[in-house]
Amino acid sequence: MSAPGDVFPLRQLGRTSLRVPEICFGGSGLASMPEVFGYDVPEERAVATVRAVLAGPVGFLDTSAGYGDGRSERIIGTALAEVGGPPPGFVLATKVDPDPATGDFSGAAVRRSLESSLTRLGVDRVPLLYLHDPERISFEQGMASDGPVAELLRIQEEGLARHIGVAGGPVDLLRRYLGTGAFEVVLTHNRWTLLDRSAERLIDAAWAAGVAVVNAAPFGGGLLARGPGRQDRYAYSVADRAVLDRAREIAELCAAHEVPLPAAAIQFSTRDPRIAATVIGVTRPERVAETLELSRWPIPEELWPTLHQLAAPADHWQN
Repeated sequence: MSAPGDVFPLRQLGRTSLRVPEICFGGSGLASMPEVFGYDVPEERAVATVRAVLAGPVGFLDTSAGYGDGRSERIIGTALAEVGGPPPGFVLATKVDPDPATGDFSGAAVRRSLESSLTRLGVDRVPLLYLHDPERISFEQGMASDGPVAELLRIQEEGLARHIGVAGGPVDLLRRYLGTGAFEVVLTHNRWTLLDRSAERLIDAAWAAGVAVVNAAPFGGGLLARGPGRQDRYAYSVADRAVLDRAREIAELCAAHEVPLPAAAIQFSTRDPRIAATVIGVTRPERVAETLELSRWPIPEELWPTLHQLAAPADHWQN
């Protein structure tokens, strides 16, 4: 088994005590959510994918209690049990979610979410724990004395999570949570890609505050991996024509320079010094090595200025 960092240099994760590779593998697809991703993932294939991650040079894996009602965590736990737990230095991140039956996102629900996660993963603590999609409640509920943020801070004090972060969609809401000073890491998704630059202000604010930025979904849910000829969805919804037109221009430009489209999509994120790690979902064992190869694909420096100009119009961003 390769030790984390053998091939991929480690970066400081903001002001945390963690050092992580620039690539983090994402576990949402392992949960087999065809309503989101459009395809099923058999359990054995999912477990084999986690085995490939654990055997590789990238010691960073992200999941959530809410992915497939815990299925992603259970699959990861199965693979971890086979190797006797997370390897030394491996960073396992998960997220707390509301009660799946009632939608309760109180502090008590967060505590239950974490306890269930630890059981499924087969660990007694995690290096990194996120508040997941806080847009499901108001900011005031999130910050209440009996709310999820207060409980996360208690969980951190107890040592069940070494560091805490917030992971979600709406950029302005994430900036409000960032401003509380409670979080050491912020995870944004689908909002800092070749097509969408919604997260610019969030990334700048986090960088200025010393908060680590983890950028997820650089493929925009697949469009920037498969290309507009094979997919017409961005961020899990049907993309507007303006977005597809820009994706087509980007794909053609990459092809003209003999650069795979997904390589450009990954490196748009990893080359940004403000971004500590980029989360890329994988659901097949072979995709682990393929992703790492794409992240190291030689891209002519002169290609980047043109790519930067080809983002979709701002009124088509996720925000």
